[in-house]
Amino acid sequence: MDLASEYNNRAMVPEHPKIIARWHDDAAAYREANACELDVVYGGRPRNRLDLFPSKRGGAQGSAPLVLFIHGGYWKSLDKRAFSHVARGPNALGLDVAVVGYSLCPEVTIPDIIMELRQACLFLAQRSGRDLVVTGHSAGGHLAACLAATDWDAYGQRRDLILSGLSISGLFDLRPLLATPLNDDLRLSSETALEASPLAWPMTNSVRFDSWVGGAESAEFRRQARSIVAAWRGLGVEAYYGEVSDANHFTVGDAFSNPDHPLTRRLLELVRKS
Repeated sequence: MDLASEYNNRAMVPEHPKIIARWHDDAAAYREANACELDVVYGGRPRNRLDLFPSKRGGAQGSAPLVLFIHGGYWKSLDKRAFSHVARGPNALGLDVAVVGYSLCPEVTIPDIIMELRQACLFLAQRSGRDLVVTGHSAGGHLAACLAATDWDAYGQRRDLILSGLSISGLFDLRPLLATPLNDDLRLSSETALEASPLAWPMTNSVRFDSWVGGAESAEFRRQARSIVAAWRGLGVEAYYGEVSDANHFTVGDAFSNPDHPLTRRLLELVRKS
């Protein structure tokens, strides 16, 4: 198997520049048209900022869980401001959404990014007093799994800080990336690749976790999506694998912009079960 090709999503989807440009346009339009709180500081690095998008319906106010969305970009590109529109679907269903930014490789390492996202969760828990449901696309799906599997006792929080997670096109074993050009920026070693792979972590939290992937994605992305479900089911987690038929790695990232998309409806279901 040619791992470099399997993990090269941009080469697999030649129209990706138009899709990413549309994300930027849709995100800017959503910020302009809706009340939101932008660039809330949660940490000490420049990209440690998050944007808050409350629901106009108010259905998720009070003690109900807050949805945290984590963007993708292979931990080395893109920014939260390209993803504001992912709040559209959840907001329409009464869910409040935080879209979080983080530092990028090679300025930092993936273990550093995991720690930043943990800091964001601790900040939101303290600020809002609410539990969290975590979700994300691509690298964000990986980071959502890392948060779902974190031992929050070690951070002075109750173990059920994260009630549920939903990964879209996430990677959970980073060791295959060692054999790809991606590692020029990621700078993973065999040790740090394992350290940053939630598939290899002990999982003792009682969370619900979904792993979704586009049906038109590479065999490796579909294998990775199945792997976390199989492993965590074996550890007693209520885990589910799903595919969005005909969606590629980029079009599947549009899911939450539509309140009627099956993934948006599934996110609402996970929040309600939490």
